[in-house]
Amino acid sequence: MSASQGYKIAWVSLLGTQLLFYKALANATIFFLLSCVVLSSFEMPVSYVNGREWKARISQSYPESSGRASGGGATMSASLSLHYCTASSHLFPWPSNANHENGLCSAVTLRKPRTRPRVIAFCRDKGDSKVDLPGGDRLYLGMDFGTSGARFAIIDRQGTIHGEGKREYPPYKREEAMDWARSWKATLFSLLEDVPLHLRELIVSISIDGTSATTLIVDSTTGEPIRRPLLYNESCFDALPVVKSIAPENHTVCSGSSTLCKLVSWWNQEDSGKKSAILLHQADWLLWLLHGKLGVSDYNNALKVGYDPELDSYPSWLLSQPYSQLLPSVKAPGTSIGHLKEDIGSQYGFPKDCVVCTGTTDSIAAFVAARATQPGKAVTSLGSTLAIKLLSTTRIEDARFGVYSHRLDDKWLVGGASNTGGAVLRQIFTDEQLEELSEKINPMEASPLYYYPLQTVGERFPVADPNMAPRLQPRPESDVDYLHGILESIARIEAQGYNLLKQLGATKVEEVFTAGGGSKNEKWTKIRERVLGLPVSRAIKTEAAYGAALLALRGAQQITNLS
Repeated sequence: MSASQGYKIAWVSLLGTQLLFYKALANATIFFLLSCVVLSSFEMPVSYVNGREWKARISQSYPESSGRASGGGATMSASLSLHYCTASSHLFPWPSNANHENGLCSAVTLRKPRTRPRVIAFCRDKGDSKVDLPGGDRLYLGMDFGTSGARFAIIDRQGTIHGEGKREYPPYKREEAMDWARSWKATLFSLLEDVPLHLRELIVSISIDGTSATTLIVDSTTGEPIRRPLLYNESCFDALPVVKSIAPENHTVCSGSSTLCKLVSWWNQEDSGKKSAILLHQADWLLWLLHGKLGVSDYNNALKVGYDPELDSYPSWLLSQPYSQLLPSVKAPGTSIGHLKEDIGSQYGFPKDCVVCTGTTDSIAAFVAARATQPGKAVTSLGSTLAIKLLSTTRIEDARFGVYSHRLDDKWLVGGASNTGGAVLRQIFTDEQLEELSEKINPMEASPLYYYPLQTVGERFPVADPNMAPRLQPRPESDVDYLHGILESIARIEAQGYNLLKQLGATKVEEVFTAGGGSKNEKWTKIRERVLGLPVSRAIKTEAAYGAALLALRGAQQITNLS
């Protein structure tokens, strides 16, 4: 046999060995994945990082109310959490301002099939699964139900975060339309499943925030929705003339998207079922799923149905209407409603004394998270649009400018929202360009360019003009100068908004905290500080789920003070 023939035989033999190896590896992988599906929960060593052992726990969660798949077609989703034996190593780069002493949990959403949304939550804990809290303290759970998904945050009495996570809403359908109620319900119980097991036994109160004016009409006996929910951005203009005829001029309810317009529209179209119906907001209904006492709301959510938080009652002009029988009872945000339902508590491992507290709207929860507690403190949200909220001792209501006030204890949160903001910037520049050009701006020099940056025609605050056209010309040759002019023009609109609130009688703004993506642009912050003539800084906490957790803390403290 020649040398070349020997080499060929050797290569064929080696290739065959490799094929057998890869086949065995593939079989082992398939077996492992099938085992993960069959087993409801297991733990296994994953790796060692800096000499510390990491373990993975994969558990199946069933987001329907029973927590298990049923004939109704419950969708199963998986969550995985990583645990390691000491708190000194990092698998991921945690935020520099986070407090990690007692562990931190964040969530990473995976690319997933449309019908089976999954979340992998990564938790950083001490190896003995015990949380050392000062003075035997307990934990407080807040959940935020936003426009596209939901989040949770777990804090202790000092406000330290012990766990965070998020879920996207599963795309359930009913008659070709999104079944929002089922999707929210599934997400609620998925979030409870995502809370690390060793933290659940320490949670003594829960609160939830939801989108403002998202309305459900439910059966007063079963709590099930009678019709599909009407979302925060849906308008019922057919009911607006009726509402304007009974409400005071420029009242908050005099808007097609108000909760009252949605209630009146349903009432005028519905022929049956009126006597057995009750109105709830998104947060109210989700909280009911946890405590079981139907017909309870809070005065932030109830504002747009006509509740008067200053009188702490529904006004007479509303109570005289035939549909007033559908209105829920109202409590202050962060007030204990009752204990967590026994079956839910035992199923998920929450303590028997865990209470469920009234919630609030998502924007109010975000303001609460910023901890701007003194009159004159304000929060500007620089996201796709620009929204301002100011803590005031005086209540301001003026529907002409979209200005209304939410009650915060004995103070008022006055605000408005403009159509200008980051969405306009992204129409013109990429994120990379925004970062690069911003570095070249001198924020201490005023721009001579005066724009009114809008995506489309129409402005609502601080100028109420549905016909206002965007003004982004003339454009200078320098992109740096152009961006400078746009950023400064948005800052001028912000200043105009705070001046309007002052003219309407609100407390004068003294300091501004910033939330949203625009808060990361330091040059823009300095421009705004110069234009506003006020100290401007980035809010440390802006997540609405954190604000909801603070409400849960408040509810637990009220119970402690009464006992």
